[in-house]
Amino acid sequence: MPEPTAIPKPSRLRLAFLMLLAIYPFVTGILYILTPLTEGWALWQRTALLAPIMVFSIVYGIAPLIQRRFGWFIMRLPRTKAV
Repeated sequence: MPEPTAIPKPSRLRLAFLMLLAIYPFVTGILYILTPLTEGWALWQRTALLAPIMVFSIVYGIAPLIQRRFGWFIMRLPRTKAV
């Protein structure tokens, strides 16, 4: 009977590193855009506008892109060339 192959465990540290590299410049850019437009707003109002933009961008854009492009790195697998 063949031995079952071990399923690699994803690295949370690698995923966190990639997310930080992608999200930090994105948040900074959004803040540069929103700050002049929301001058005079209270902090809670700015964050009420920023939070949905960030959450939807991460969930539907940044995280899937990172998983698609760097899944091999997160799963600790050798990189395969795309065909």
